[in-house]
Amino acid sequence: LLGVARADYTKGIPRRFLSMGRLLETHPELTGRVTLLQVAVPSRSDVPEYLAFEEEGVTLATAINSRYGRGDWMPIRLVRESIDQAHLVAYYRAADVCIVTPLQDGMNLVAKEFVACQEGRFGALVLSRFAGAAREMREALLVNPYDVGATAEAVYRAIRMPVRERERRIRALGRRLQRNTIQDWMDDIFAEVASVRKSL
Repeated sequence: LLGVARADYTKGIPRRFLSMGRLLETHPELTGRVTLLQVAVPSRSDVPEYLAFEEEGVTLATAINSRYGRGDWMPIRLVRESIDQAHLVAYYRAADVCIVTPLQDGMNLVAKEFVACQEGRFGALVLSRFAGAAREMREALLVNPYDVGATAEAVYRAIRMPVRERERRIRALGRRLQRNTIQDWMDDIFAEVASVRKSL
């Protein structure tokens, strides 16, 4: 499982960790078989509140690892640094499930980057309903990140999803991603502005 986000309170990292704990609590057969790699890129580290938020995530991950982990396996691996594009692409391609569960987001590009990196692979996407990308990424498993139990069950469903269903979903997401480019988005905005000008 992969999560990539800035260490920002809107990104829902602590609730993602709580969902991971709930997943292992309700599906103990996954112990030793599933790991969440969470890349948490430091954000505004000069602001005390953000530092406190980062430490909250570390404390929570440590508690879950202590409760469910064992000598040769930890359920959560927390990477607290920026990573270069090549490594990020490698993570996207290696992940079976990408979890993008912000509490609020305008447009989260992580979900789209994950889909773009799935050429020849069929990863599953768990996506917050509160991410702007959710409007056009309907084939993802959409969740309310405030509901820890439901998010855990969506992750479980993603883990257990048959390959054919994964393929169907990721292909549909990929086709839409190719159709809706930044150029299309800009053309739509300029057309709308032109339409408003004509009506004035």
